[in-house]
Amino acid sequence: MSEISLHASSAPIIGANEKRAKLLSTVWGDIACVSQRDPAARGMLEVLLLYPGVHALIFHRFAHRLWRAGFKFVGRFVSWFARLVTNIDIHPGATIGERVFIDHGAGVVIGETAIVGDDVTMYHGVTLGGTSWAAGKRHPTLEDGVLIGAGAKILGPITVGARARIGANSVVIEDVPPEMTVVGIPGRIVREERRRGCADGRIDLEHHLIPDPVGDAMAALIDRIDFLEARFSHLQLKVSNAASEAKLVRETNGSAER
Repeated sequence: MSEISLHASSAPIIGANEKRAKLLSTVWGDIACVSQRDPAARGMLEVLLLYPGVHALIFHRFAHRLWRAGFKFVGRFVSWFARLVTNIDIHPGATIGERVFIDHGAGVVIGETAIVGDDVTMYHGVTLGGTSWAAGKRHPTLEDGVLIGAGAKILGPITVGARARIGANSVVIEDVPPEMTVVGIPGRIVREERRRGCADGRIDLEHHLIPDPVGDAMAALIDRIDFLEARFSHLQLKVSNAASEAKLVRETNGSAER
């Protein structure tokens, strides 16, 4: 056998081994990142056996490869089985990066053309949904480091910038710039936050520290009303004093005339 034929026959084997190693590395990353983002995780074995978000991602890694290889039905079947087991629905066509963490996971839906970057964290009830029947890109793109609170809905072919935060139960239908915090229905940008990591390299998960723009507006209105009431009381006192002085002057003048 010639040297050329040896190289040709070994190339597919090397390529398959590289892909297998890449898949195992990605799955390991999905498992390892949980301990950094969930204080309830007490060990790798517990995460591997008992975390539905991890199971859903492992199933999706295989289903996605089947889908891209042209085995559409088999990919959809693996996706369906994963949803049956985990209650997390990820279309095999969705592209999901590394070290993604789906906490709790119940009710999470990720559509076919969704793109999820690396180090993304999402909680239960999250939907990455489409808004069109047209073919092509119709689901969101989440860039690296995005955090999505429970129940949030991100709809349409929009982009959520790197390290942005989406508050729980928000409905996002427009692009979100990087580093921003979005809350409400429809979602509105309420704060720019540059700090997204901790000193030990972990992702900042304090997603409960979300501004309350309505509360802030009400507080400003209350302060303004208090100021106006104090000013009104002051003016009332001045008018009352002026009236008393005028009355005293009139009485003094009347006594002098008599």
